[in-house]
Amino acid sequence: MRVLLIGAGGVGTAITRIAARRGFFERMVVADYDESRAAAAVAAVTTEGTAATAATAAEGAGAGRQPEDRFAAARIDASDEAAVIELLARERCDVLLNATDPRFVMPLFRAALAAGAHYLDMAMSLSRPHPDRPYEECGVKLGEEQFALAADWEKADRLALVGIGVEPGLSDVFARYAADELFDTIEEIGVRDGANLTVDGYDFAPSFSIWTTIEECLNPPVVFEKDRGWFTTPPFSEAEVFDFPEGIGPVECVNVEHEEVLLIPRWVNADRVTFKYGLGADFINTLQVLHQVGLDRTEPVTVPGAGGPVEVSPRDVVAACLPDPAALGDRMRGKTCAGTWVKGTRDGRPREVYLYHVVDNEWSMREYGSQAVVWQTAVNPVVALELIATGAWAGKGVLGPEAFDPCPYLALLAEYDSPWGMRED
Repeated sequence: MRVLLIGAGGVGTAITRIAARRGFFERMVVADYDESRAAAAVAAVTTEGTAATAATAAEGAGAGRQPEDRFAAARIDASDEAAVIELLARERCDVLLNATDPRFVMPLFRAALAAGAHYLDMAMSLSRPHPDRPYEECGVKLGEEQFALAADWEKADRLALVGIGVEPGLSDVFARYAADELFDTIEEIGVRDGANLTVDGYDFAPSFSIWTTIEECLNPPVVFEKDRGWFTTPPFSEAEVFDFPEGIGPVECVNVEHEEVLLIPRWVNADRVTFKYGLGADFINTLQVLHQVGLDRTEPVTVPGAGGPVEVSPRDVVAACLPDPAALGDRMRGKTCAGTWVKGTRDGRPREVYLYHVVDNEWSMREYGSQAVVWQTAVNPVVALELIATGAWAGKGVLGPEAFDPCPYLALLAEYDSPWGMRED
């Protein structure tokens, strides 16, 4: 397998560090608009990590190849479909792995299809609120533009595996596992994300891309009910306190727009599907203030400059003013938890379980040099790539993680020093 990884931010860099320890791929080209970031990601696994990666890449297509042979850096503009198609062809890549923010999903999605490559992403095409009833009805839903091209992917006999990070991604695998192995009927599937992470020296320092955080937290959240279909609610609605495992404890969670609610009902039979995120009152207040003053906007505004007026996106300005989440690992303390709570019946009796995955920041920094949130996101597409490379997962068209057998995935996840857990309530 030859992989083109586009995006060398925190998640993209973590992907290279995780993948370098596995032998299922022949080559990974790391491309970014800022070529120095791509070069830094490659350098980390071809110099400092040479001995470790050479020792662990002991099987498959990577066997016998040194890290410097398996990784390369390149510059790419993710919005330039023609350039992406050319790079895929030049490097003879079988797969495009998208680690950019959601603005670039569609050009990369189309480029992979045109080049005859498989495609994976961790966030799907952007939504647009309903013009008249944003807090009652869906407008353009997350991923809708991608699913509109499903027939083209099927005709091309290529797979677009969408939403294969941790949430969406592993949370969807948990949902399918629960349906297949643990329940006869399902009343609700609720993805619940919480953490007790702190960042030394910062009052407000998101542990993930602020661009993506603003997008998913301030858009109308989507809820699915079998009798009603998909509908929306106001941001931060339906607050509940969820008790997270492994010492994290109770965290208040609220409705947030997320891909799982759009993906899970396509393949898993459940009466209701929700996504709730543990944000905290201070975080919510900050996001609401950004919205009130228009700093969440993506449309450019004109700003006076020394050389004349310039156009900038307010949201990009916010991102530029905040610390890079990938660089916060040394200041972070605590754990992050992603998981799927399921309520239903088994053998005629009520049942509730929480399937979860916890990462301790101290561990991820010590073992991989990546902070917990980006590492937890990054490990999942690498696991999926390995399953595709070995043929354990195969398909064509536009498919979510819950379209596949979850058991090989969960078994392989444990091999990545990343065990999952289950709590029965």
